[in-house]
Amino acid sequence: MTNGESQRPPTMKMFLGEYQPNITEGSRIALPKKLREQINGEDLILSRGFEKCIFVYDKEDWVAEAQKQVENPISDAKTRDLKRYMYASAAEASIDAQGRIVLPSNLLSYAGINKETSVIGAGDHIEIWNLENWNERFEQISTELAA
Repeated sequence: MTNGESQRPPTMKMFLGEYQPNITEGSRIALPKKLREQINGEDLILSRGFEKCIFVYDKEDWVAEAQKQVENPISDAKTRDLKRYMYASAAEASIDAQGRIVLPSNLLSYAGINKETSVIGAGDHIEIWNLENWNERFEQISTELAA
């Protein structure tokens, strides 16, 4: 680095937007291009999210989050429960040539997803929701934030 040059921090991923792709045969869902563009490579980690949705993490980001959890004391019951909640249902997935991923049946069942979905960018990760559940949740969030 020469004098006067500043070192730029790495670009932070920012998953944004709301999309409504349907589940297709074989429990596949096409991730929207704008979201796929934020992912390094094709490897993802899917896990049980909060409020009955599926969390989707870039594998690199999942590893970074996992490292933070490892640093939390195992003697703390909440830490152990959070690890169990996130890791027990986690699965690896790969994006295919058509930009699709296969959603495991246990996660589809947990989130109540059959066909219609809402895929949302949630900043550092993606969430996949049953469309009706997302619309209800979004209405609840809007009402609570307006109060």
